[in-house]
Amino acid sequence: MTARFFENQRRRGHRPRLQPGGEGMSDTEQNKANVRAFYDLAFNQKQPEEAAKRYVGSYYRQHNPNAADGTEPFIGFVKWLTGANPQLRVEFKRIVAEGDLVVVHSHNIPVPGTRGKAVIDIFRVENGKIVEHWDVVQEVPEAAKNNNTMF
Repeated sequence: MTARFFENQRRRGHRPRLQPGGEGMSDTEQNKANVRAFYDLAFNQKQPEEAAKRYVGSYYRQHNPNAADGTEPFIGFVKWLTGANPQLRVEFKRIVAEGDLVVVHSHNIPVPGTRGKAVIDIFRVENGKIVEHWDVVQEVPEAAKNNNTMF
């Protein structure tokens, strides 16, 4: 696609649909891509130091009452969690964003074949970097009172 094509589309009110990381990506889409890359690198690839280095801003404010602010506590938590659960896998179910907030709905599975946990993480992104985090974690029950899944 050429620059002329994009300019003509822009004049008509159309926005180009490009792959994550592509030129022309909106800030919201880039924030979603950055949060997903951060989460995947930290937990699935077990590289929390690199994830923090690439994707966290000059500060990291934590709203989980069991976690301290800053990247060092985050790195320590991920190392502890993945050390205790070396087969841990995070499956991304939904990633939605509005403005500077990105919400991740995921299934965290500590060992293949186990029910795991349903997790909602909310990240605030500033200038393309993660600076704030909230989360809600719920065990996936053995039985439910409905036929729906948590995902």
